[in-house]
Amino acid sequence: MISRRTLLKWMAGLGVSGMALGGYALAEPFRLNVTRYRITPTGWPPGLSLKLAIIADLHAVEPWTGEERIEHIVAETNALGADAVLLLGDYVAGHRIGRFGRPVPDIVWAAALARLKAPLGVHAVLGNHDWWAEIDVQRARKGPTAAGRALEAAGIPVYENKALRFRKNGQPFWIAGLGDQWAFWPKPEEYRSFALRGKRDYTGVHDLDGTLRQVTDRAPVILMAHEPDIFPDVPDRVALTVSGHTHGGQIRIAGFAPVVPSKFGRRYAYGHIVEDGRNLVVSGGLGLSGIPVRFGSAPEIVVVDLEAGVAG
Repeated sequence: MISRRTLLKWMAGLGVSGMALGGYALAEPFRLNVTRYRITPTGWPPGLSLKLAIIADLHAVEPWTGEERIEHIVAETNALGADAVLLLGDYVAGHRIGRFGRPVPDIVWAAALARLKAPLGVHAVLGNHDWWAEIDVQRARKGPTAAGRALEAAGIPVYENKALRFRKNGQPFWIAGLGDQWAFWPKPEEYRSFALRGKRDYTGVHDLDGTLRQVTDRAPVILMAHEPDIFPDVPDRVALTVSGHTHGGQIRIAGFAPVVPSKFGRRYAYGHIVEDGRNLVVSGGLGLSGIPVRFGSAPEIVVVDLEAGVAG
């Protein structure tokens, strides 16, 4: 029989453990990891080596991803020596997380991102929260968005169903950016009371076929898509798809994410995923959504090295 004294000791131990775990979950949003992947897509051209730095899901809000924190992220990214920097959307705080802090003005976070440097440029797509931030945009069912205007004003091109050709050491490749897949809510009049209540039928501005029709040769294609849900439709013509949005679940226990904002559940929650020889990398992102907690899913800058002759 368990004595009252022993039971009280166990309860005290559980309480201390709970406090420690809670403290860790509150502290983890302030960490910053660099996660690296080395990938050889099928048919990748010999001699073409490409390093991509990926920033996703800033959700710019004090005190977690405020101006100083974003400047630090930018400095760390610049130090990685990437050929190109890809920004995968959700720059704004979001309605719910904004309740817990002070959203950073668009002009401020965009000015910080403008300090990103790479020989082959900085390239951006928008995320769902960049569209959801404005009730007028939701009602009109079209942009431009304030986030998109801020990026363009800062000298960062925003890709919305657009593909551009680049060269490194004489070898061509394409960077393509997909319009957001969750741009519009089904009922914009419910904007102020929005909360996740099961599956919602979002409408997007994405056009995968129209984007890839702009690719005019066989050079490899890198596709930026904020949400990874498009991946089953991406043809093997695309060498690599890179996405954010999921935050890796934001809370992961022993690698398991109980909640993932995707119609595919945990299938595309995080990391390097290979299906039918096609490659997807999903970043865990940098910011917060919903609640100011991360657990088992530290903020990260992602680096992808693409080259021939290396096992994926």
